[in-house]
Amino acid sequence: MKQRPRIYYSDSQKALMWERWKKGESLQQIAQLFDRNHSSISRILGETGGIRPAQRCRSQFALSLAEREEISRALAAGRSIRSIACLLGRAPSTVSREIQRNGGQGCYRATLADQAAWDRACRPKTCKLVEKRKLASLVAGKLQLQWSPQQIAGWLKQAYADDENYQVSHETIYRSLFIRARGALKKELLQHLRRTRAMRRSRQHIQKTDNHGKITNAVSISERPASVQDRAVPGHWEGDLLFGSLNNQIATLVERQTRYVMLVKVAHKDTQTVINALIKNARKLPQELYKSLTWDRGHEMADHKRFTLATDISVYFCDPQSPWQRGSNENTNGLLRQYFPKGIDISNYSQAQLNAVARKLNERPRKTLNYETPAERFSQLVASTD
Repeated sequence: MKQRPRIYYSDSQKALMWERWKKGESLQQIAQLFDRNHSSISRILGETGGIRPAQRCRSQFALSLAEREEISRALAAGRSIRSIACLLGRAPSTVSREIQRNGGQGCYRATLADQAAWDRACRPKTCKLVEKRKLASLVAGKLQLQWSPQQIAGWLKQAYADDENYQVSHETIYRSLFIRARGALKKELLQHLRRTRAMRRSRQHIQKTDNHGKITNAVSISERPASVQDRAVPGHWEGDLLFGSLNNQIATLVERQTRYVMLVKVAHKDTQTVINALIKNARKLPQELYKSLTWDRGHEMADHKRFTLATDISVYFCDPQSPWQRGSNENTNGLLRQYFPKGIDISNYSQAQLNAVARKLNERPRKTLNYETPAERFSQLVASTD
């Protein structure tokens, strides 16, 4: 079979790729701009894991091409190294090293020397996780526990506050996972991230929309008390359904102040089944810790009035196409995808198994809680109500 010729892109074309990628366009959409297959775009973007490489620039202290041309002309005129250095305002040792590393006085050429200097400067700094293998092992262990890079970085900063050798930023962890050339962390650890894709995607690409229908007698989130909005008072929850394959689902509930998570097994998504399951779950908590519930516009909450009558818990609904208004729950559902990937059959999970998953999530440190765990914060609330 005839081998297809390799496709080469100019720097301006690559810059356009990265701009479109940042805007959230797909590989296929970007490929159409160049009348190419998406695989050729994936090759370019995949080299750095979907992370745009930093633009290279020369150091302000390095010799410029104009200075090198002055050196070349001065050598041709037979001038000494000290006189050339005086002319350029440089140290004689700088000029001497420049000439010696580029062929000597008889073979020095400004253009070749400038290009050689640019090529030699392409030496990326060694990743900290490559140099500190014990730190890399510690990070890998936490990733396997489904901790996010941000949680790991925050925990390290607190656990090793006096030892910077055991501290690393979450961005370094992400880059070590996405950029395979670094060789710091194994590729298999990608499966422990909340989203297991092999390349970083733009936020615009993964933004979720909501197409649920209308619910009668729905109380808008705009009528929710201000104390709920600013998380000043505990006991206010956000909820949604997390779907698996074959149209099975579980209800996810998040307390807004502590980010404490509860998972509820739901046999079907019809409103009667969902409401019955939520009523049963709500009776496990004292009234002080369950005052309101904010949901999206899903029809599973069409019978919300019955839920309120049975539990005395107010229900508020997000505006249409505004799932971000219950951001704590949206974020939690993303975290739960590490335990329940899309397409998995979750109907076989018992309530005990769901409780075990919720416990794992509640024992993970959260940045928004100053790296305390939701379990710690929620237990304090429970103790205060006793």
